[in-house]
Amino acid sequence: MVRGRNLTEITYFILLGFSDLPRIVTVLFTVFLSIYITTVTLNLCLIILIRMDSHLHTPMYFFLSNLSFIDICYVTTTVPKMLSGFFQEKQIITFLGCTVQYFFFALTGLSESCVMTAMAYDRYAAICNPLLYSSIMSPTLCIRMVLGCYLAAFSGSISQLCAILQLHFCGQNIINHFICDMPQLLKLSCTDTFFARLILAVVVVVFGVANALLILISYVYIVLSILKITSAKGRSKAFNTCASHLTVVTLFYVSSVVIYLSSSTGSSSTIDRFASVFYTVLIPVLNPLIYSLRNQEIKDALKKLSKRGYC
Repeated sequence: MVRGRNLTEITYFILLGFSDLPRIVTVLFTVFLSIYITTVTLNLCLIILIRMDSHLHTPMYFFLSNLSFIDICYVTTTVPKMLSGFFQEKQIITFLGCTVQYFFFALTGLSESCVMTAMAYDRYAAICNPLLYSSIMSPTLCIRMVLGCYLAAFSGSISQLCAILQLHFCGQNIINHFICDMPQLLKLSCTDTFFARLILAVVVVVFGVANALLILISYVYIVLSILKITSAKGRSKAFNTCASHLTVVTLFYVSSVVIYLSSSTGSSSTIDRFASVFYTVLIPVLNPLIYSLRNQEIKDALKKLSKRGYC
């Protein structure tokens, strides 16, 4: 067993990506490049839109602009590296590069989970306490909540990074994936992975299960409050204010559960990879589309901005 860091033999990994699908490499490259460009463009336009339209200077859109920023960073941590490997005989990534990629991948993913929870609380305050909403969701509180999201995500990602740095790799160095993911690294480690698995489990519980429960509790109160509204028009308006967020949250957590289960049960790597594509590539491009298509305020602001020659 390797005991010292200096005895570690593996200094780089080979990402297989989609090398087992050589016939459609060009198609996959074109599709993923198009999605990446679309993702960055749509989320950047949404940030500009919120920034320039004073009617969107509210807590909900403040959180949404942060979500768009996170999505840009999130997709950038994985897709460019994946694209660069499509036409390489071997896609090599150093151990340092692998750990850095996973750190930022985890940081942005955990940040997204926390911001979605903050957005659920915002919808709870708006619908369940409409008269006190302005005083509850003050600009100071919104900034603190977002900073808290980033700080919590940083603590979660840095703890995983520390766990990875304790691992040693002295055998196989082939990762059957297009990103450096924790489950893949655990499989390749030639030392005890108990501590790393424990850290991963804690992160899943704190940022996955706990956040999901907080969102669920918020929406239970939201639904109960909506049912108390007497007019059908009022109920419809109240529901529409949180329908986009609920759709995004559902997609995010369903895809997360699928990936977690496929990784923990040791299912087909092909299934794991394509599930990861949905989670890492499609979710960031769907978020701005969902909010734009289902939100009248966004549509109105977009029309105004389009007349000025933007987006």
